[in-house]
Amino acid sequence: MDIITSKSNPLIKNVNKLLNSAKERQRQKKFVLEGARLCFDAFNSPCKVDAFLITETAAEKYKEQTEKMIKTAENAYFISAQAAEKLSQTENTQGVFAVCEMAKSKHKIEPGKKYIALDGVQDPSNLGAVIRTAEALGIDGAVCFNCCDVYNPKALRASMGGVLRFPIIMSCDLVNDINEAKCAGFEIFASAPAHGENIAGISFPNSSICIIGNEANGISAEVFSAATRIVTIKMLGRAESLNASAAGTILMWEMMRGD
Repeated sequence: MDIITSKSNPLIKNVNKLLNSAKERQRQKKFVLEGARLCFDAFNSPCKVDAFLITETAAEKYKEQTEKMIKTAENAYFISAQAAEKLSQTENTQGVFAVCEMAKSKHKIEPGKKYIALDGVQDPSNLGAVIRTAEALGIDGAVCFNCCDVYNPKALRASMGGVLRFPIIMSCDLVNDINEAKCAGFEIFASAPAHGENIAGISFPNSSICIIGNEANGISAEVFSAATRIVTIKMLGRAESLNASAAGTILMWEMMRGD
């Protein structure tokens, strides 16, 4: 395996670009995983590993997984501790990185399934946390519209690899997608801080979509108008609203409670 020691190496520079620029990720159709768990999770995903980078210390620690990744990845490199620090987006790097190609999504909204839709969620940690919870609770997929990049390093970490495995549908027009879903028999639930039906009293049909809005402004007016029902998480305390990921957790738990 080749050894990269310089922080100025062209590959290290390109990986750094991918870590820090959504525009660059979309241009190259590639993204970067950091950390042993996320990188080795790539084994069980449809994403092709274009380059695997690991320090010699980490390779010794994760010997079995490293050997498998070296055989699987298109390219593999040892990198110095200094290069790993240059790339790391975490406080204490494990020295394990993987450059992956974005898999082409073949997912679509299908009748008989339950989806969470995200309208303009901009915090990557919120986005990743919702995907992680959706995968854990058995939601069938997430529909993302005008959201932050799902391949943002914070979103990838917060999802605990869920972005690699979970069905994510990138919407170009959420109102149109909602209207098509309604024609297919879907019930569309828009979440709001107040003036909606109590989420705890609702029985969600198998064909249903529940929408979470932007952290600051909630669901856009056009999307809100396209929903068939408005739901609210009743709060007894003094807070007027919930964090998007916290609200999403409650909404999805209620969606799956009867299953």
